[in-house]
Amino acid sequence: MRFQGITALAATMLMSGSAALGASATAVSTSSYGGSSSASATAYGNADSTAIAGATRGGRAVADSVAVGTRNGRAISDAIATADRGLAISNSWADADGSVYDRQSGGGDALATSESVAGAIGGVAISNSDAIARGWLGGVARSRSFSTALSRWGFADSNSRAISRGWFGGQANSVSDSIADSDGGVAVSDVLSDSEAGYHATADADGIGLSVSGRHRHSRVQARSISRGRNFGRDRTRATAIEVRR
Repeated sequence: MRFQGITALAATMLMSGSAALGASATAVSTSSYGGSSSASATAYGNADSTAIAGATRGGRAVADSVAVGTRNGRAISDAIATADRGLAISNSWADADGSVYDRQSGGGDALATSESVAGAIGGVAISNSDAIARGWLGGVARSRSFSTALSRWGFADSNSRAISRGWFGGQANSVSDSIADSDGGVAVSDVLSDSEAGYHATADADGIGLSVSGRHRHSRVQARSISRGRNFGRDRTRATAIEVRR
């Protein structure tokens, strides 16, 4: 499969970077045989941002990555776009904000991880991934978002969003995973995972969406997972949406 070669190349470039201390931004763009590509990476605070774009044979690839980590927050954002005679757009955003206090004095802790991959062969693939984490007043927040859009002479649109908020000793965890795969058709996947944990409570939200379409077929899925924990409570939600039309 051509996708496997393209993805393997992007993964190799991504793993070749070392772990960052503080803010680190890396953007890589490559094109050949009439293709055009652009990559943009922005990192602020305790953040690591990577954008990789590659295009060939008239294809167009755009990768944008933004990571913002403030106070006790840590943000990691990766965006990869590859196109062979098609259009691939990948956007990734990771935003983590901890409390104004440090950990020794009981401050909050936040981690946001976002990964977006778009791959197109003669079609259109659009992938958007957002991870937002807020940890306040001793709260802990963990958000992980993954979005993948793959198109072979079709249209694939994948959107993933993970939001978590932990406060007053609460722990919130959100995981969102969206995949749209089109082979000559239309595939759309939208996933949202949203968790909030209050006073010494725990909230977990997991969302999964998988949309697969064949030639001249249309597939659309939507998954929403929302969890709220209060006053030593424990709440967990899981939403899964799958549609395959060949």
